[in-house]
Amino acid sequence: MYSESDIEHAVATGAITPAAAAALRQSVAEARATPLVDEESFRLITGFNDIFVTIAAALLLVAVGWIGFSLAGPKGDVSGPEAMGAIGHGVALGGLLVAAVSWALAEYFTRQRRMALPSIVLLGAFVAAAGACVFGLGMPMIPPDNGERIASGIISVAGLVAAGAAYLHWRRFHVPITIAALTGALVATLSTALMWSVPSMRDNDHVLWVILAAGIATFAFAMWWDMSDRLRQTRRSDVAFWLHLAAAPMIAHPVFHLLGVMDNAITPASGLIVIGLYILFGLIALAVDRRALLVSSLAYVLVALAELFRQAGAVSLNIALTALVIGSALLMLSAFWHSMRRMVVSGLPSDLQDRLPVLDRPVMATVRAA
Repeated sequence: MYSESDIEHAVATGAITPAAAAALRQSVAEARATPLVDEESFRLITGFNDIFVTIAAALLLVAVGWIGFSLAGPKGDVSGPEAMGAIGHGVALGGLLVAAVSWALAEYFTRQRRMALPSIVLLGAFVAAAGACVFGLGMPMIPPDNGERIASGIISVAGLVAAGAAYLHWRRFHVPITIAALTGALVATLSTALMWSVPSMRDNDHVLWVILAAGIATFAFAMWWDMSDRLRQTRRSDVAFWLHLAAAPMIAHPVFHLLGVMDNAITPASGLIVIGLYILFGLIALAVDRRALLVSSLAYVLVALAELFRQAGAVSLNIALTALVIGSALLMLSAFWHSMRRMVVSGLPSDLQDRLPVLDRPVMATVRAA
């Protein structure tokens, strides 16, 4: 499977002409009997070699991190502050080595071979290792007792370094998921910085509100990328896909937890609210032509609907009935996605329609740069 980014790269390097790229898109659209705009395509693997390389890279990175931790980590029987310091030094060296090896591997497998799955794993390893390295350096500063506030401050700094690492990786390799990783690191930085400066924010409900606000901000950022490529023919659309995937759980998790869905506190009223919210998320998904919100909310609406069926008397069949209703609804939504999206988008103000992904994407004679 080849993504829009691959076609774009082929045109940019002269492997195929813009006209040939347009003809390829048209052929795929006709073969699938659906507008390309409804496919929400992204590339994860191109063949089994992607999986093979990913497994090998993961083994190498684990080994390198382990060796680094063993070289600088605790030796012999140590405890107390000494042990914390030694563990921190081990984490720091292990993270540094993993980050260096991840970048070196990306120079070949990402920059030259353009392998999707290994690129995603190497990006994640590089960003996480950079943050872990800084956190390891700060671990000796965490006191044995009541060190939550200092730990929050260290995590904030580590998150900021991880965001910087993601930015450097983006400038070099332009892997679409990198912007989502950068955004996630910034969200972690801001959240922990807030908990560091306002200790009462560590209360669970307060944290949920912070995550919700971050999710809405991430969704808005994803829409900014989407609006810059309404035809979804450049790498910007791939970036938006991963940002939507990051934003969806940050929105769905706090909303449904605040409603008590996972606390066995479902009442008929709250159950109906959950279902209503899922319908609202479905309308938003149709309008922006992204399915991430529906997938992230699915577990919560399944729990709520099953509880409603149980309270209605269908004790033995509540799970089966829930799966039947939700499964049928999602399949119908998938089958009639384009026609339902047309109905939703057509009812919106014209200035908003002009910002959303187009309903019927024409085949372009040229390909825009990312």
